[in-house]
Amino acid sequence: MLRVVTVYPDLLGTYGDRGNGLVLWRRALARGIDVQLQAVSSDTPLPDADLYCVGGGEDGPQQLAVERLARDGGLERNVASGAVVLAVCAGFQILGRSFPGPDGRRVEGLGMFGIDTVRGGDTRAVGEVVVEAGGRVGAVTGFENHAGHTVRDPGIAALGHVAVGIGNGDRTDGALQGRLVGTYLHGPVLARNPQFADWLLSMATGDEALAGIADDPSIDLHEERLAAASRAR
Repeated sequence: MLRVVTVYPDLLGTYGDRGNGLVLWRRALARGIDVQLQAVSSDTPLPDADLYCVGGGEDGPQQLAVERLARDGGLERNVASGAVVLAVCAGFQILGRSFPGPDGRRVEGLGMFGIDTVRGGDTRAVGEVVVEAGGRVGAVTGFENHAGHTVRDPGIAALGHVAVGIGNGDRTDGALQGRLVGTYLHGPVLARNPQFADWLLSMATGDEALAGIADDPSIDLHEERLAAASRAR
């Protein structure tokens, strides 16, 4: 059975990112994959799973989430055992070494990603984003709303190059490290980018050739959002 967990939606659910877990669950079911989806609140031990979705939230809940994840230890333990993680915005920052807290001071992250996030100046990154991720993922669209700039260690790849929007602040978005995938894109991002969801499912299941889904409406949504964002360049 494929086990998908949405991590702490009570703290990291501000931007609808819990929808990423729903997309993975539905796309797995559409292919006949035996799949279980579980939303785990911050007062509950994190269960073992194959694929975790960590979403976005405000500064205060973000700091509380990293404290509880560090105390729980389940996410780090399962990643060491081969689990896949999609981390979005605050979730992406949490998996790094550090990020700014509500008062601007440095907060220790989980240290799973070789990244640090700092304040990005006076201009908040808000609006549509297009990321050219290449490979099986291709062009990814989403919506960003954050004030941080994320710096990757040498050798840590980005998810892709930003064609529209801000992303990490250096014309890239997100990071890729082993089976960890980080991005600033909301939407939820997997609802807008079915090829992204399928890539994560392939990693989690070990199936590099997932069957297609007939009459997939998310493909039309992806094309519409890509065209709309491209027109705004």
